Amino acid sequence: MEKLGRIHLNRQVMAFIFMMVLVQVCSEPTIRYSILEETESGSFVAHLAKDLGLGARELAARSARVLSDDYKQRLLLDPETGDLLLREKVDREEVCSTVDPCVLHFQVTLEKPVQYFQRELLIQDINDHAPEFPDRELLLRIPENSQQGTQFSLNLAQDLDVGSNGLQQYTVSPNPYFHVLTQNNSKGKKYPELVQDRGLDREEQAELSLTLTALDGGSPPRSGTALVRILIMDINDNAPEFVNSPYEVQVLESSPPDSPVLTVLARDADAGNFGRVSYGFFQASDEIQQTFSINATSGDMRLKKKLDFERIKSYHVEIEAIDGGGLSGKGSVTIEVVDVNDNAPELTISSLTSSVPENAPETIISIFRVGDRDSGENGKMVCSIPENLPFILKSTFKNFYTLVTESPLDRESRAEYNITIMVSDMGTPRLTTWHTIKVQVSDINDNTPAFTQTSYTMFVRENNSPALHIGTISATDSDSGSNAHITYSLLPPHDPELALSSLISINADNGQLFALRALDYEALQVFEFHVGATDGGSPPLSSQALVRVVVLDDNDNAPFVLYPMQNASAPFTELLPRAAEPGYLVTKVVAVDRDSGQNAWLSFQLLKATEPGLFSVWAHNGEVRTTRLLSERDVPKHRLLLVVKDNGEPQRSASVTLQVLLVDGFSQSYLPLPEVARDPAHEDEDVLTLYLVIALASVSSLFLLSVLLFVGVRLCRRAREVSLGGCSMPGEHFPGHLVDVSGAGTLSQSYQYEVCLRGDSGTGEFKFLKPMIPNAGIEIMESPHCRDSFVFN
Repeated sequence: MEKLGRIHLNRQVMAFIFMMVLVQVCSEPTIRYSILEETESGSFVAHLAKDLGLGARELAARSARVLSDDYKQRLLLDPETGDLLLREKVDREEVCSTVDPCVLHFQVTLEKPVQYFQRELLIQDINDHAPEFPDRELLLRIPENSQQGTQFSLNLAQDLDVGSNGLQQYTVSPNPYFHVLTQNNSKGKKYPELVQDRGLDREEQAELSLTLTALDGGSPPRSGTALVRILIMDINDNAPEFVNSPYEVQVLESSPPDSPVLTVLARDADAGNFGRVSYGFFQASDEIQQTFSINATSGDMRLKKKLDFERIKSYHVEIEAIDGGGLSGKGSVTIEVVDVNDNAPELTISSLTSSVPENAPETIISIFRVGDRDSGENGKMVCSIPENLPFILKSTFKNFYTLVTESPLDRESRAEYNITIMVSDMGTPRLTTWHTIKVQVSDINDNTPAFTQTSYTMFVRENNSPALHIGTISATDSDSGSNAHITYSLLPPHDPELALSSLISINADNGQLFALRALDYEALQVFEFHVGATDGGSPPLSSQALVRVVVLDDNDNAPFVLYPMQNASAPFTELLPRAAEPGYLVTKVVAVDRDSGQNAWLSFQLLKATEPGLFSVWAHNGEVRTTRLLSERDVPKHRLLLVVKDNGEPQRSASVTLQVLLVDGFSQSYLPLPEVARDPAHEDEDVLTLYLVIALASVSSLFLLSVLLFVGVRLCRRAREVSLGGCSMPGEHFPGHLVDVSGAGTLSQSYQYEVCLRGDSGTGEFKFLKPMIPNAGIEIMESPHCRDSFVFN
């Protein structure tokens, strides 16, 4: 919301500035400068920077430009001094022809911010042209009976200068018959009129020659002369008269040369040679004579060259009909040039901004001027741009437009616009001009980096090599340039105990993640952390994603035997009664594996035994059982070698060495064992084993004796308490405190042993050890064969 508010405020400020510029332009009085025509190029015109209230450096920094209305760049701006100079020598007659005063309009445009000013340049005339007569010799026929005071009009002289430098008067060489008057025609042009001062006599003098001089008002004045030949004619009493004068005709400007204009007709009532009429132009200018021709006999007027409505819109031609007697009649022809749509509209760019920041408020892209040299409907123009663009055209003042952004632009939606400005006139057929403006949308940092995934899961096997590439994270940024340059980083973990910096590193440029050291599945199976992506904008924008690293287990741990414990001194020894049934549980091998999955699936195998067919091991739980009944022939001491294997790749294993002693009962002295057939390779090992078994049996006997004495004392005390006298056997269960060793490794259940003591034994030695159904406690049982019976779980 705050960002939108700032954009709205900026838009209001820009609109206010734009309106103030318009008000300033519209309300500022027009300043006019002046120069003399034919001033050399590079000449000083005005201190433009001072007039605008700006410094020369500011004028250059704001890209000041000067644009003339006549489509020719006659002026230039010195960027160092801020002076307005002439680009080329200016000929007033070329610029304005006979128009006086000659004013050249031009505009001064500035950028950043946009301003424009109207200025005028007055081109002052100098007397650089002398009057000239279209004909060097003028022929005038005058009847001898003409009266004093008769006026005869002569062809005027042409002077391209204007004002005081233009044609001012005519004079004629001294003579007794005529003097000259300077008259003004309907166009304001000065022409000479010869006035007769006395009567003429053809018989006395048949021809006169006079010098006619045209003078301008320059300093010094310039002049032009023509010879006037006067032929004195016999009497002719009827002058020719034009039938339809004045004539009016319209001619298309597109008419080709030699096209007919009209035919004039004059009649003379005289007969013979005095009634024969010839036609011609009277007091015709050079322009008339270069554009039209007239047939002296037929009166047909034709074009000599193609007309240009944009240059001259109408012609006024004076025509003359002269009979054979020298009398003449005057007429006039007004030729209106009809405009055709032969000029396409013109478009001139005076200011252009080629790059616009995105999200900027209303911005002026370009200021341009349109014009059409045609007139009427042919000169009316319509200016437009495509409708699907976020730009609008605004008309400032006559024929000036501004191209403005309609709303803030978004570079990520579109980074470049080709705006085609179309200017069409209203003529038939329509003529159109296209101009394309290329606008680049410059980027601002308005997009946060976006990860390709919200979270990443990566897998790495334990015992990996250091600096191992474990995966890559990736983020994109819709901006461009430095605003889209993304830097990756590790964020501090939420778990303070996770030493992330010692586990993982990230490549800041491409987001590649590396394991810094070997990982251990048994120590760390999975960990999570966040990574950040920050762009290079100002201010920078960032985002983050979750990365989860899963450590995959390798079979790097061999099975470990918990029971029976293996040490370097002697293998574990189990006691087996000779009366044991087939399937009797001798012991259970308990092993674990620190690996997981199938790497921790254990299997047990009996690798070697003294009597191969006597024992078997269950592959899945490690229980060692008898496979048959024992016989007297079986040796009393057996050595078993078991192997525990996991299911990993490569497979790892551990071995278990177990010794089993066959006993008739727990009370017999089995320390001195009979000799059995020995394997020569294990003879030394069996001797050591024998000593270990003897030591174990001694310790076990002492322990059992202590237990029996303790139990006997307890029973006697209880018997005294109930006054039964003596030491008798209680019939209730013995309350013992039991320990369950289940749940470790692959050992999943408890086992019970029945211990019977001989009734006649004063030492309380074991009679036998027999496995029973699992029970929850210690039971004291009476048996005909046992004095005391205990059950251990």
